[in-house]
Amino acid sequence: MADKEATVYIVDVGASMGEHRNGRDQSDLDFAMTYVWDKITSTACIFTIHDALNEMSTFSFTRRKALQTNSKVKKASITSPYFKNSAELKQLRRKVEVSKTFNGDAISAIIIAIQMIIKHCKKLKWKRKIVLVTDGRGALEDDPDSVSEITKKITEDAMELVIIGVDFDDAEYGFKEEDKDPQKVNDVNSGPDLVANNVLQAKNEQTFKTLVDQCDGVFGTLQQAVEELGIPRLKTTRPVPSYKGPLSLGDANEYDSAVCIDVERYPRTAIRKPLAASQYVQRLDPIDSNTQSTATVLPDGDIDMPDAAANDLTNVKNSRTYQVLDEEAPGGKRDVSRDDLAKGYEYGRTAVHINETDENVTKLETQAALEIIGFVPWANYERYMSMTVSNTIIAQKTNSKAIMALSSVIHALFELESYAIARLVPKSDKSPVILLLAPSIEVDYECLLDVQIPFAEDVRSYKFPPLDRVVTISGKVIKEHRNLPSDSLTSAMSDYVDRMDLSAFGNDDEGNPSEYMPMTDTFSPVLHRIDQAVRWRAVNPTEPIPPPYEILTRYSQPPKDLVAQSKRKLEKLMAAANVKKVPPKVQGRRRNRNEVKPLSGLDVEALLGSDKRKTKISAQNAIPEFRQVVNTTDSIDGIREAAQQLGTVIEARITDSFGDIAYARTLEEIGVMREELIELEEPDVYNSFAKALKEKLLAEKLGGNRKDFWWEFRKSKLGLIDQRTLETSTVTEDDARAFWSLK
Repeated sequence: MADKEATVYIVDVGASMGEHRNGRDQSDLDFAMTYVWDKITSTACIFTIHDALNEMSTFSFTRRKALQTNSKVKKASITSPYFKNSAELKQLRRKVEVSKTFNGDAISAIIIAIQMIIKHCKKLKWKRKIVLVTDGRGALEDDPDSVSEITKKITEDAMELVIIGVDFDDAEYGFKEEDKDPQKVNDVNSGPDLVANNVLQAKNEQTFKTLVDQCDGVFGTLQQAVEELGIPRLKTTRPVPSYKGPLSLGDANEYDSAVCIDVERYPRTAIRKPLAASQYVQRLDPIDSNTQSTATVLPDGDIDMPDAAANDLTNVKNSRTYQVLDEEAPGGKRDVSRDDLAKGYEYGRTAVHINETDENVTKLETQAALEIIGFVPWANYERYMSMTVSNTIIAQKTNSKAIMALSSVIHALFELESYAIARLVPKSDKSPVILLLAPSIEVDYECLLDVQIPFAEDVRSYKFPPLDRVVTISGKVIKEHRNLPSDSLTSAMSDYVDRMDLSAFGNDDEGNPSEYMPMTDTFSPVLHRIDQAVRWRAVNPTEPIPPPYEILTRYSQPPKDLVAQSKRKLEKLMAAANVKKVPPKVQGRRRNRNEVKPLSGLDVEALLGSDKRKTKISAQNAIPEFRQVVNTTDSIDGIREAAQQLGTVIEARITDSFGDIAYARTLEEIGVMREELIELEEPDVYNSFAKALKEKLLAEKLGGNRKDFWWEFRKSKLGLIDQRTLETSTVTEDDARAFWSLK
């Protein structure tokens, strides 16, 4: 479970934000919103809807004159108070635009943001954060008391203040904008308006930096913030215990020497899966809502804000039906009620029914417990036995006796280089699992790490032939064989692997050799690419999705320098392994190919008396004769003629069949026709035959009711040749599935 977070984004939309600076092809506002949109959507993807979208507010301050002369806080435009869903996010995107005024005060906007967070979070345990994105070219509140009050309130309520500036100077990042130094006011190359504006920006930068330093916040330039957007944001969760109870060694009910330690078990690692399909859809009749509002500071210091926009999403309703095979029902399946079904378990390919009474007999009655049942040396444990992610076992936090006892167990396992085998029942009446407990001793903490291992019944042993020798049936051992690598090949492979070593190919910050691909810099491309696409589509519904971030594809290919260094070793390896290029796949296996001719140049078939002109296919020898015809024909018309003749044989066999006595032979002939036409890349010929056969079967033109043959035909999976089977086919997968319908 993640901590709740309330974040207010303050975006400067003054007229100066509409300019294009420093060679950028987008305005300062669009550049700033790149950062804001990514942060908002990242939070929505990582956290749940209730923990993120409902607790975020985005508003913008417009530079204009103070409307309240008696108040130090100027008026600000709240674009979207506490937006709830992606639909409101899209509406918000359309409303963020550059204003026509240069007046405004970011300090006043920060005060309003503080009031919004206080009103929403009250005294609850929340992570509070204010993010200000501005170019610093507007006039700020000069009253030092206001700044000190802001600092005091932010510190008291444990808020985090982040100020990101467009073209702000950052020495650590290495960015500095020219003509911003107050000493350059008299520069003849700069206009008076530009110089004054830059001097004002430099002064505001210093004010913002002082405010951030006093609040212990974050101050930086927007260029660096945008560049770091490609670094995936890791999800942190609040640990939830999966077991609280005693860790026992021995039976405490029978032996006084048994050991019981109160412990708690928490997940150490977890598998993060990509985002699944949404369970919400847009209403067909969305409720009109107006999210544009104005926040005004009331006399009591609170803020008057309108209600949030109505939710225009609705839940996706799921419907589940159960069907069983029924030859008499339309489509071959009949709907049944859930009450008519019985519970069963899959055993191989068979569903085994078990009633509730029998299941209660097999159910194991257990009590929640964690019991050590044995020990195993480190050297005797194989890593492939680990079945799950790891968990952490620590002593009860407020029990000093348990802490000391568990520490003794941990150090004993470490000194003896052993693991403990334990039986875990997380809750009563739950199935037990077997855990491997490993000691972990760090500078500031000690714990036991556990992973689940299989029961003896879950282990399957398979024997494979050795890789370094060949054993004959008589027991003779052969060291040199065509299936075994030679000494030269083994040596060449070893040299190539050594040359492709990545362990010291990288460089650290000081230029020393280090690991090329550290674990902290590698991220799942599938997971974060999907997140990137979802975030982009939430803000940009119609624009094409941008390419993946560089950090996700950085390690998808080996380093070019390393490949160049190992090129000669690779060539030697290819020579030792006798690697040859595989010829490209020939389109059309037999049609338009060059026939292999004997070295003598003689026509062997002519000498043997073979008749190439034979085109008649008989029912007694249909399959060999069909293959002979398609092998010798040189035209598509000949292939169609052969398929038509075999189709006539198939239909006659179905018509004359007594019951299902000829069905097996008929299905074999259909399968041969389908296979040969796939290899010849003529799917239309077979598809026409299959459709015609279906029509005649349904019309009972092949000897009456032959639905039993239709089910055998369907069970043999001899349907239409679709595009998934052969690219040249014009039949889609949906059409192929619809072919099996009897409608």
